[in-house]
Amino acid sequence: MADMPTPHGSSARDAVPDLSTVWLRVFLEVARHGSFTVAARALGWTQSAVSRQISSLEGALGGAPLFDRLPRGVALTEAGRVLVPHAEAVAEALHGAGRELAALREGAGGRVRFGAFPTADSALVPRALAAFRDRHPGVHLSREEGLTPRLLERLASGHLDLAIVSTTGRAPLDAYELRHLLDESLYVAVPTGHPLAGQRPIRLAQLADADWISGSPHPEGTLLDAALRQGFRPRVAHVVGEWTAKQGYVAAGLGVALVPALAADSVRADIALLTVLDEGAPARAVYAATVRGRSLSAATEAFLGVLAEEARRIGSSGAPVA
Repeated sequence: MADMPTPHGSSARDAVPDLSTVWLRVFLEVARHGSFTVAARALGWTQSAVSRQISSLEGALGGAPLFDRLPRGVALTEAGRVLVPHAEAVAEALHGAGRELAALREGAGGRVRFGAFPTADSALVPRALAAFRDRHPGVHLSREEGLTPRLLERLASGHLDLAIVSTTGRAPLDAYELRHLLDESLYVAVPTGHPLAGQRPIRLAQLADADWISGSPHPEGTLLDAALRQGFRPRVAHVVGEWTAKQGYVAAGLGVALVPALAADSVRADIALLTVLDEGAPARAVYAATVRGRSLSAATEAFLGVLAEEARRIGSSGAPVA
């Protein structure tokens, strides 16, 4: 074998020997059987082929013999006894890698890192997590919560394998592979004593003069984009980011708020939900986004499938999703 250059700053003594895993396999077989002939039979090789592999291994390790050639069989030398546990560790490491890679191929192991926007956590995500955990208990799932633009940044940078995003926020989605999960309708949350409570579906324009509670002072890029499409600019009286806090403001009569269908089941009892008429297109679409061209693990593909299943169940179960 040709001499290998040693890294800068290290001596030949420190260099890692260039060994073939085949040599180590043959070495362990010979050590186990104490015979080149029996090892050759176990491997399905000729005795001379086994002998050549051992000679190559001895040469790569500096030339010291690993076996004493005896009249009947072979016996490990001191150098051979030193090598045995290291060869076994290499073999076990390779077997372990093979097992883990097989689990990845089958979706039985590995990890899935995903992100979701807040209201997806109300129904879609927990249902999908429960179903996936039952089917793939060996896969480690980690979740991040964030708004769609931030989730897409995390996805593009490689920190997430997939992101559950929505068309709210005007984030550019063209650069991503999108799998449609569901379309959401909208509701308006009002105090239970509100004049419109209990009425049939309304148009948002009927609340053009109302005070609104929103997570942003500007309607652009939020659910209140729907009001802009209906011809009025809502007056945001209170900027409240957290959903349960928004409900408290509505219940106290401080304004009204838009509620996406995925969050409708979690509304408190002292709030009424008014169905908003669908004026042509759904208020927002929900997608599972991945990076176009990036390969997905079997576990990630399986989780995407579970998300799609649960989205269909939500849409067909009578839950308030368009």
